[in-house]
Amino acid sequence: MRWHLPLFAALVNGPSMVPTLHSGDAVVVRRGGPVRTGDVVVASFRSRPGLLVVKRAVREQDGGWWIEGDNSFVHDDSRAYGVADVIGRVLFRYYPRPGRLS
Repeated sequence: MRWHLPLFAALVNGPSMVPTLHSGDAVVVRRGGPVRTGDVVVASFRSRPGLLVVKRAVREQDGGWWIEGDNSFVHDDSRAYGVADVIGRVLFRYYPRPGRLS
């Protein structure tokens, strides 16, 4: 049995969430719990297991979530990899510009 803390930190890598998040931003994530459309989440694509991504939840689909980045010029999200399983919801950015996410 594997034990997980309810909160964990994640580091954003890449431009897909600009302007909300930038590469190098550090966020706090709450594992599990309810996810709503519009939430920023950490997820794993079913077609790319082991790869964790930070994206925005767009809609529930096929028992998972369709997720997309905020940067319309980058398509490394469900448009390329399909449905994802959400691991947790991003609560806030703590580095380098602390703040809540919209």
